[in-house]
Amino acid sequence: MDATILLLLLQDGVVNGAIYALIALSLVLVFTVTRVILIPQGEFVAYGALTLASLEAGTLPGTVPLLLGLGGLAFLADCAEGRHTLDGRTLLRLALRDLALPALVAAAAWILGPMKPGLLIEILVTLAIVTPMGGFLHAVAFRPLAHASVLVLLIASVGVHLALTGLGLVFFGAEGSRTPPLSEASFPAGPLLISGQSLWMIGLTLAIIVGLWLFFSRTLLGKALIATAVNRLGARLMGIAPSLAGRLSFSVAAFIGALSGVLIAPLTTVYYDTGFLIGLKGFVAAIIGGLASYPAAAAAAILVGIIESVASFEASAFKEVIVFMAIIPVLLWRSLRSAPIEDEE
Repeated sequence: MDATILLLLLQDGVVNGAIYALIALSLVLVFTVTRVILIPQGEFVAYGALTLASLEAGTLPGTVPLLLGLGGLAFLADCAEGRHTLDGRTLLRLALRDLALPALVAAAAWILGPMKPGLLIEILVTLAIVTPMGGFLHAVAFRPLAHASVLVLLIASVGVHLALTGLGLVFFGAEGSRTPPLSEASFPAGPLLISGQSLWMIGLTLAIIVGLWLFFSRTLLGKALIATAVNRLGARLMGIAPSLAGRLSFSVAAFIGALSGVLIAPLTTVYYDTGFLIGLKGFVAAIIGGLASYPAAAAAAILVGIIESVASFEASAFKEVIVFMAIIPVLLWRSLRSAPIEDEE
């Protein structure tokens, strides 16, 4: 390995790390607000990429019937939760959110899909399809378990992951898909050739990070999420509904996952189960960051990307093993720093 190869590997690692940073940020957000380790985050990535590929091919994405089905289940779950206080106005609001909105998005996809309106419109339709799925999944699978232990929530998360993976196979098939890049441009930088797609990926990642910072620091909803993450009981006493905070955090995670899928689709062939490994690498970065710090998770994601890039050059057959082993010294270090806690009788 010479200096040029090292620079190429670092460039590749930073680009991959930008995607892992998005995944890690969404995992930290969901965990701090709801205590859910969102294993299905990778499925949002795959759904985003495959939905865009379907629109690019001029066909109706398989995620459209899934969105309608999840919306119907969420409507039933919302009605069941509020059955004691359900009135006409509340029922109308739930119907607009859970039934009318997915139907409107499905109609837009059905009309615009065969027209091939262009990459920008297709990306917006993709985000509109995948983003509401996060809130619907929270209402259907996780809100009923809001007071369960972290282990129970983890088991539920694994179950949702397996279900979404199977549905991905049903709706998209076993064939992979790719999409055209956001930019065909390339820029020389010494021995490196930086593609426009790489700049889009890094730029959008930075934009999402800045957007999340502004959202949490300047908006009432963002401050409500922070309050819920710091003290759920205190936030509830102040009038912040935990279900609203959970639904919002899941929706933001789904949006970030779909955007990540849009960004990686031009670089690699995406299959129905591709998101699982991507999500696991984002999870490694989130664990290194402590599942609590957004800057630490983003920095750890860049480190994970660089480790993966160097490992693929030095020992390509073991690159996944090397990436996942990076979590072991971090866990050992954290266990040595933490004080022992006695089990409750």
